[in-house]
Amino acid sequence: MTRYLYIVRHATAEDSISFFKDFERELSAYGKSEATRMGRFLHSKGLVPDLLISSSAPRAFQTAQLLGEQLGYSKEKIQSTRNLYDGGPRSYINTVNNAPENCTHLMIIGHNPDASYFSDYLANTDIDSMVKGGVITIAFENLQWSEVSAETGKFISYDTPPNF
Repeated sequence: MTRYLYIVRHATAEDSISFFKDFERELSAYGKSEATRMGRFLHSKGLVPDLLISSSAPRAFQTAQLLGEQLGYSKEKIQSTRNLYDGGPRSYINTVNNAPENCTHLMIIGHNPDASYFSDYLANTDIDSMVKGGVITIAFENLQWSEVSAETGKFISYDTPPNF
């Protein structure tokens, strides 16, 4: 059995303003458009996620909601965790390792640099820095989620938000 992991960097957020904490930043209007376009693109490729897990930071969770809307995934089913905001790459591997085994298409929405580092760790990719709204797809052959670790995945694609 092949399992697929989609690692998503949140779409473009509002600029940092000194009186807002970084965690509280939301998507900009452009970011909302990016996430919607990316969702439509992924839908056109036939992606149907079994589970979406997002950072609880507003910009990441909004990205997850917009992607989910385009992919036919209920907003109410999106799981969120603060760990994907500031937990480092270790929180990403813990999230994957604890995914339900009946899930074959797992999407994680988070932040850089952790999202890029995590992709490199799993599939020995050389993605310098994921673009905002970008999605990396990694496949795992004959592994349970709990067995996923360094260089056990196969890089499939790196998609960026379409410009249409």
